[in-house]
Formats: sequence, structure tokens, C-alpha cells
Amino acid sequence: MKVFVGFNNNWVTVPCDDKINSINDLAETAYDMLGCGKDKSNKLFLSSTIDGTYYDVKNRVSDVLTDFQFLKLDVIESKKNEKNTAKVFIHPNSSLENGKETMIIDGESMTTEQLWQLSTGNYNIKISNCALKKVKRSRDILDEIVNTNRVVYGVSTGFGKFANVVIPSDQLDLLQKNLIESHCAGVGDALTVDRTRMLLALRINVLCKGYSGISPTNIHRLVQAFNASCLPLIPEKGTVGASGDLAPLSHLAHGMMGNGMMWSPESGWADAKLVLEAHGVEPIVLGPKEGLAMINGTQFICSLGTEAVERARTIALQADVVAALTVEVLSGTSRAFDAAIHKARPHCGQQEVAERMRTLLQYHGNRSQITESHKNCNRVQDSYTLRCCPQVHGIAHDTIKFTKSTLDVELNSATDNPMVLCDREETISGGNFHGEYPAKVLDYLAIGIHEIAAMSERRIERLNNPALNTFPAFLVESGGLNSGYMIPHCTAAALVSENKCLCHPASVDSLSTSAGQEDHVSMGGYAARKAIKVVENVEYVIAIELLCACQAMEFHRPLTSTDALEAVYDVVRQVAP
Repeated sequence: MKVFVGFNNNWVTVPCDDKINSINDLAETAYDMLGCGKDKSNKLFLSSTIDGTYYDVKNRVSDVLTDFQFLKLDVIESKKNEKNTAKVFIHPNSSLENGKETMIIDGESMTTEQLWQLSTGNYNIKISNCALKKVKRSRDILDEIVNTNRVVYGVSTGFGKFANVVIPSDQLDLLQKNLIESHCAGVGDALTVDRTRMLLALRINVLCKGYSGISPTNIHRLVQAFNASCLPLIPEKGTVGASGDLAPLSHLAHGMMGNGMMWSPESGWADAKLVLEAHGVEPIVLGPKEGLAMINGTQFICSLGTEAVERARTIALQADVVAALTVEVLSGTSRAFDAAIHKARPHCGQQEVAERMRTLLQYHGNRSQITESHKNCNRVQDSYTLRCCPQVHGIAHDTIKFTKSTLDVELNSATDNPMVLCDREETISGGNFHGEYPAKVLDYLAIGIHEIAAMSERRIERLNNPALNTFPAFLVESGGLNSGYMIPHCTAAALVSENKCLCHPASVDSLSTSAGQEDHVSMGGYAARKAIKVVENVEYVIAIELLCACQAMEFHRPLTSTDALEAVYDVVRQVAP
């Protein structure tokens, strides 16, 4: 048996031989191997990296530990009585579940829905036989190019400004290793485990197209790592979105080479080489062009963009439902959603939202008691944030669809440079790595989905302001003693204002890099990161409107709404009585 023990981000492999019987023996051995100090009076403890459980120092190793287990060493100094603990972070949404389904990866059919599913850790992946043949064919062609000493960018030359520097044949493997190490220049917080899963899966999908020259051995190891949830630490900042997401993808490759930190459900964050070893995964070994094959591409932009667009799809639908509830409690009219009006301006999203509003408000059915209670009022029309939901929400839905359609193409696009063209048995340098396509649509997505929150915040104002409704101020009976929904509205206003700044397009900017060789870049990495933040803020604002609308419903009782809207009310009251 062997186990891995960490202290202050340093890790050692400890063989549990005949000399190590107890947990105390193991702790003392690890203490010495880690060079923690010479003070033998310090108290030593070992705990699980998964749940923090401490092991009794008297327990037998063979009774409580398993082979390849990861442990954390805690040292309590006898004099200072201070505890020095190696910190291990485990993401709360990343537990590996049994009975995982298998998704076939072929480089041709990945969708944002599928990639979003792969973020959960509930799926294994398998490369299709057809894709494996393409991978092998492209590698064979590349090996032939190397064997015949042809000069090819990134294979036998330097990179970027050094494209004209020819590398000796005996240093081609070192060239790829140096590429990865020099490009690991990302900064900032680490990607979440879920996002790293998407990034790894998407890079595998693109490699499957057979334009990269990756070896079958290395792509197989990447698949093994994904299926075991062996996920490298990848800083979220550092890509300019051309030529590819170089920094984050280099950190991905570096981890797969057994360097840096890596996460798995069994280990938490630990030394990458040990995590791979514990899961029976060999580190990738880069041959000619394989370093470049790992990092040329828009997969960082697209994996984060996938999260943004999938969450946007969900919240946009929820926003329609919440808006209908607000229309109902503010005694609005549903005549503005009449099909004839929207047929005269036949945008797809507008018509879909109008139909959704008609259905929720029972425009052609048995109208609710609340609607019937004000059918003879003299109000002709409602404010824009009620009346124009189909027109404003509609373009948001259409924006999401357009963004998704562009991303679905990009998820299955070869983004390498140079590209290995199997049918012509040659390589050609191009610019498919440029991230302008996903950058532009993700900026567009942020602008589109933001407007849903802007509408929502104004409806929250109408629900809270007694000058605009018939309810008590801030939806509370005992105003003064209680502030009601005064500050939730302030929160919504703050989030909408923040989104206005975040909606400034990242892709309108460009800074020349690589000594002028890469003189236009997409800034797509930031476009993707801030798109997620905008969507997150929209989610919060819609949630606040939902709470306010349900509270306003209380002032209509005992009157009831439509069955659909009463069902929404019941769901909310299950979690927010």
C-alpha cells in the first residue's frame, strides 16, 4: 500500500511497509519526508482531504486507509500551540457519482446542452471509432513531416515572433515542453471544477476532428483523466482570445503533464503527478507539435460561454413566468398580448413570449378571480415594463438562440495552427484560433439578457411604490416597524447598474501582442467571464421580482390567480413562507 500526504502544498508518496503500522507511524514518516522540522515534540495528525475527518493516531493503517489515499498532515507546535494546516479546497458541486452515463465524442456533434451536462461529473466520455481513425491519420502525417525534416511552423520552428527560427530535430520534443511551461502565465482565481471539466471535454472534442496531430496515446490519457475527474488548476485570467486561449490551455496541458496542482474527488487539490498516479493515469508526454495542439483554440471562451448561454436560456424562460405573475398582481391587462398584435410584427421571440404570457394569464380560457375583479376598470393600457414584455423579452430570447447557434458551430470547429490536412497530406498555417466569433456573440448575449433584468427592476419598483399600485408601501402591512422589500429593490437596482458597466463589449478592444505578430486579438476570455456575471446578476434580479410578486399576491387573497401562476406561488412558498 502507498498513500499521499500533503503539508502546505508539498506532497510525498509514503510506502506503507512493515515499519509503518499505526497512523502515528505514518504521520511521523511523512513529517520527516516533508522536512517539516526537527522538533519531535510537535503533535502530528492526519486527516482526509475529502471530508476533513481525523484518524486516531493509534489506529492501524491497514484498518482505516486504502491504497492511493490522499491525506493532510496537521502539525501542532508544542511550544506555540499553534496549528499549521495544509489547506485543501473541495468544490461542493463536484462529487463523483456511481453509475455514470457515457457520452460519445466525435468532434462533430457537440452542443452547448451536452457540454453543460459534462460539467456535472455525471458522465464518462468515449471517442468514436471514426474520430480515432482521424486522430491516428493526422499523427501519421505529422510524423512523416518530422521524419523528412520539413520546416513547419510550431513543429520545427519557434512560435509567434520566433516563427522564423528553425529548431534542431533533436530538440523538437523539448520545444513543445518549453512552449507549455513558458505559456503557463495565467493569474487570478482558479476555474471551478465544473468549468474545468467543460474545458477539458471541449479540448478533447476538438482534437477528435483530426486536424491537430495529437497522438492517440495522449488523447486516450486525456479521456482517462476526464473520466476520473482529474482536473488541473487553471487560473481564469490571462487569455486575449488569439492565438487561441494560450494561457489557460497551457495550464490544462501542464497539469496533464503531471505538473502543478490537480483536483479529483478522492484527493481534493493535490500534486498533479500524484493525483494522476493514484487514478492510474499516465501523464501526457509531448511529441512534435503536441504542445501546440493542446493550446491553440477558443475552448476557454467557449466552455465559459456555454455556461453563460445555458443559464441565460433558463433564466429568460423563468423571467417570462415571473413577468406574467407581476402583470397579474398589478391588475394588468392581457389584451396587449393578443396574437393579432404580434402577428403584425412577426419576430420569433416576440411571438413566443406573447403566447407564453397568454397561456399563463389564461387569455382565451377561464380568467382568474384576480383578473375578473378588475375587468370593468377604466385603465386602457399598462406601463411599458408590463405591456412590452414580448417585445423586450422576445429579443433576449432571439439573442440567446443566435449566441447558441454560433457556439454550437464553434464547439465543433478545428482551431489549430498549423492545421494538419489529412486528405492533402500537408499542413497549412491559418487563423482559426482567433476568438472573434464567440467573443462577439457573448458580448451580444450579455447585452440581450441584461435588458430582462432592467425590465424586471422597474417592475419591482412598481410592486413596491404605493404611488404605482394599491398595496402598502414596500409590500408590508406594518410599514416603519418593518421595511418590507425596500432593500431587496435596492439590491436589484445595484445589480442592474453593475450590469450596465459589464455590458460594455470586451470584443471592441484589441491590443497588439507577440511583438506585433499577433496584432489583433478578440478579448473573448473576458467577454465570456463577464457574460456569466451578467447572467448571474439577472438571476438574482428575477428572483427578487418573484418574491415581490408572491408577496403582492397576499394582498389579493382570498382571490386566486390562474392554475399555472398559483403553482408558481406554491413552489415559492415551499422555500420562502
